[in-house]
Amino acid sequence: MACCGGCLCCQCCCNEGETRTPEELTILGETREDDDEILPRKDYESLDYDRCINEPFLEVLEGLDNKKARKYEAIKWILVFAIGVSTGLTGLFVDFFVRLFTQLKFNVVGQSVEECSENGCLALSLLELLALNMMFVFISSVLVLIEPVAAGSGIPEIKSYLNGVKVPGIVRLRTFICKVTGVLFAVAGGLFVGKEGPMIHSGAIVGAGLPQFQSITFKKIRFHFPYFRSDRDKRDFVSAGAAAGVAAAFGAPIGGTLFSLEEGSSFWNQALTWKVLFCSMSATFTLNFFRSGINFSKWGSFQLPGLLNFGEFKCPDGDKACHLWTAVDLAFFVLMGVAGGLLGALFNCINKRLAKYRMRNVHPKARFIRVLESLLVCMVTTLVIFMSSMTLGECRDLVSNVNNNTSTQGSVNEEVNSTIRRFFCYNNTYNDMATLFFNPQEVAIHQLFHQNATFSPVTLSLFFVLYFFLSCWTYGVSVPSGLFVPSLLCGASLGRLLANVLKINFHMQIYSGTFALIGAAAFLGGVVRMTISLTVILIESTNEITYGLPIMITLMVAKWTGDFFNRGIYDIHIHLKGVPLLEWETEVEMDKLTASDIMEPNLTYVYPHTRIQSLVSILRTTVYHAFPVVTENRDNEKEFMKGNILISNNIKFKKTSVLTRAGEQRRRCQSMKSYPSSELRNVCDEHVVVEPTEEGQDILQQMLERRHAPYPNLYPDQSPSEEWTMEERFRPLTFHGLILRSQLVNLLIRGVCYAENQSSASQPRLSHSEMTEDYPRFPDIHDLDLALLNPRMIVDVTPYMNPCPYTVSPNTHVSQVFNLFRTMGLRHLPVVNAVGEIVGIITRHNLTHEFLVAKLRQHYITI
Repeated sequence: MACCGGCLCCQCCCNEGETRTPEELTILGETREDDDEILPRKDYESLDYDRCINEPFLEVLEGLDNKKARKYEAIKWILVFAIGVSTGLTGLFVDFFVRLFTQLKFNVVGQSVEECSENGCLALSLLELLALNMMFVFISSVLVLIEPVAAGSGIPEIKSYLNGVKVPGIVRLRTFICKVTGVLFAVAGGLFVGKEGPMIHSGAIVGAGLPQFQSITFKKIRFHFPYFRSDRDKRDFVSAGAAAGVAAAFGAPIGGTLFSLEEGSSFWNQALTWKVLFCSMSATFTLNFFRSGINFSKWGSFQLPGLLNFGEFKCPDGDKACHLWTAVDLAFFVLMGVAGGLLGALFNCINKRLAKYRMRNVHPKARFIRVLESLLVCMVTTLVIFMSSMTLGECRDLVSNVNNNTSTQGSVNEEVNSTIRRFFCYNNTYNDMATLFFNPQEVAIHQLFHQNATFSPVTLSLFFVLYFFLSCWTYGVSVPSGLFVPSLLCGASLGRLLANVLKINFHMQIYSGTFALIGAAAFLGGVVRMTISLTVILIESTNEITYGLPIMITLMVAKWTGDFFNRGIYDIHIHLKGVPLLEWETEVEMDKLTASDIMEPNLTYVYPHTRIQSLVSILRTTVYHAFPVVTENRDNEKEFMKGNILISNNIKFKKTSVLTRAGEQRRRCQSMKSYPSSELRNVCDEHVVVEPTEEGQDILQQMLERRHAPYPNLYPDQSPSEEWTMEERFRPLTFHGLILRSQLVNLLIRGVCYAENQSSASQPRLSHSEMTEDYPRFPDIHDLDLALLNPRMIVDVTPYMNPCPYTVSPNTHVSQVFNLFRTMGLRHLPVVNAVGEIVGIITRHNLTHEFLVAKLRQHYITI
């Protein structure tokens, strides 16, 4: 990536693509110096969007007729509507109390400032403002201590979830309560944060929790509702909830639908699009109905579509020379897009450095340190607001800034007088800096969009610089915080500054509100790098379709410019947390790799009929979430002994796993010896590990040349990874399906097994509702009382495994593997050779950009 000389963000952003990740260093066998130590990473689990077509599911499918299918669909539509309404009511709750607390604070402080301006007690006014702000921020920060995942906007976490990554605690009810309550106190506390971003997270939580009719936080909230108990259905509802959050925040239902499509969900279909749009509409009109009725006492008028209202863009009546924008303005819009991209890249670069510092030096310490950091940010912000309003603001004449048209003058005066602040100014003048700082952020944005020449260029410049750095510092502290509104306000001040310069210095006939809007779009686009959805959101928020072309051009230019230096702010925070996010597609160069190059060859197998002692051993000594179900393939044994090419390739794929499996067996035996059952302890008493033979000789080649005797018979109490010799580890094993860890634990807990003197038909059968009853918190194997198990009993796993998962050949190119895995929302992708043997499994971590780059470098080194 080329660097741009003289750019402030070049040093910390341009070379980030050349730094090798921990995965690359591990694969290449390199170590990292202490000075270049990376942040700790977590092994995130994936969601599984694929259906498990096992016998319990088929029984449900067979009992499903057209009438039941229509009932199922009707229930889904009702729940989608309920999610939209609930999200709209959540937005109403947040907006009502933010307005209440903010109005209370500004009334108290405003009255005190006006009195103390004459009496010389401004220090008392500052202390009042500081006390109120710090009290609100303290409450918000304490709520985040209760549920740390409630910090921030939540958009990176929801984006990861919709991409297929299970982020712990992200959609819990406790997170919802802390998020909603915390964000209203954070905004009321004067921090440079917005409430629109957390609305997206809140809507996603409503979408995830409402259709489940149960709560992990409040265990008494539990109803028997057997529908939608899978990751597939839950992610659909989360998509709808996130879209409803966008719709409620901006009054943009179509933009909300596109947000879920563009920023999150890897799997999409037409039916889901229609449901998500309906959910977004429900949220928008629910919020609009109640806000219009409460604020204007006109129930059913629908005048306030979203939490953020941009107002109506129109020229003054009678001014025929005024136009919202012209073709000449497009050149300035492109330049604003470039400036927005550069400033957005700088914003992201600084915030990334701050986030790294917090993760290394603040988060590992005592939890109250995070509260102290939030209070420090609040104190500095409050001091900046008060001191800049008192010393940097200009006292401007209201009458001179209004158009000479009498009707327009009256309307503007009425609008200006309701939001202006006269702090420290006299003789019918007002303080332009205080007017921006001592108003809610939405009001400040509205002023920059629609007031005519009410702010001096110096004030706008200082306001932008102060807001830029303080909002960058604030995003990431331990409070719920959105980024949309601060970014819009920064960009609007920059656009308004350019408009003032063009009008005053160059006497151009332009509409200042348009430049403020384009500036807001340019800076926001440079920070978040959203394109289609953000374009539609801004168009719907302005209710002006003629702004479509300039907004689209500006956002594209801002994204291209910003992408030259670094990623969007949400992608940066996702990367810092080590989330294995999958992009839309892989690079062309990655097709030099195949599935066999990136797969995980170290597998632990399960037989269709396996003893309980083997299952317990496997589950207690491995961390895998899926196990291939295999049987011995006698038909291929002769071909194997002749050195058949296909089998020889299979041996090559398994080559690297020999010593790893031997080590795994030793660890398992040590674990088995601590079990309470003597039968389980004795499983590994006669463990034998075959060590590699003479140095420099290839064991696998020896196996092919030795033409050894036929393999011994396998008994149900033997797992393919237990007590096998080197030769036995490479016997041909036919792949039959996948069984999940949660399914095996469920079978053990419910006693699904049969005795060896019985047939498998005597084994108890579980229904689909019983298999999914504990979703999404399945019991763990360590919660199982081993003393209650008979280790000699046998479990038939075939009715509960997925017999038809998606599979790929070892020679499949990476682009095909990636597209299949991402578009189908898979969690495990078995790699099966031409004779039906499983040779490896591909998971999400094997398809991340960092892992693929490392494998490609290894491929070049091998060549």
